[in-house]
Amino acid sequence: MKGVTDIGYLSLFLGYIILIIPFYILWYYKTGLLKDAFWAFIRMTIQLLLVGFYLEFIFDLNSSLLNISWVLLMTVLAAYTVINRSDLNIKEFFLPIFIAIVLSVLIIDAYFLGFIIKLNNIFDARYLIPITGMLLGNSIKTIIIALNTYYKQLKKEKELYKWYLANGATKQEALIPFKKEALIIAFNPVIANVAIVGLISLPGMMTGQILGGSNPAVAVKYQIMLMIMVFSSSIFSVFLSIYFADKKVFDDFDNLKKIG
Repeated sequence: MKGVTDIGYLSLFLGYIILIIPFYILWYYKTGLLKDAFWAFIRMTIQLLLVGFYLEFIFDLNSSLLNISWVLLMTVLAAYTVINRSDLNIKEFFLPIFIAIVLSVLIIDAYFLGFIIKLNNIFDARYLIPITGMLLGNSIKTIIIALNTYYKQLKKEKELYKWYLANGATKQEALIPFKKEALIIAFNPVIANVAIVGLISLPGMMTGQILGGSNPAVAVKYQIMLMIMVFSSSIFSVFLSIYFADKKVFDDFDNLKKIG
């Protein structure tokens, strides 16, 4: 099969013209999102171009230490993004969420790269960095939704939480209804998305592999495993984030501290 057709820089520039239409719609309806959208695409472009140049270097060098350092940097940024978009206190939540994401990524990467793909070196840059990036990128939204739902409901329904405690429930038992709702709201869209893959949508990794010349059957197998790994990573990250954060945000009397 032929390799992927390159996109020249002039064609890349012309591709931005289509943004005039959605930008106009945002401006016409006075959404207040035009400026944010404009700068988001500027940032995205600069960041991806820089990462593209950097990844060529890091792939050629392929140093395990450098690859691990890059993954840790990605994880720090992911944890910061989750806290920032969830309006949580960074002092209380950064370490628990960072540890939760690191553990989740470590488990999934080790299982997928070491046990499923059977790489001789699971720190190979061409596998470790893009796979970890997809895990983090797909998990962030789910973690944000789950944390927002969980802690906002706890603040809103604090009397209900205290009622559970007053009626003999342990703290963990009293928190179960709030965790249940957070999981339902966060993972309903994820499960729906998994159910339509192949019928309605062809995911990014599979599309990229096919465009790059891979056999569609190979691309399908990678995509199946990626969907499983993303779902598992998201569940692990949400569960561990709440587990570790709860150890810091409740006082000795099981009252929720200020979290925003």
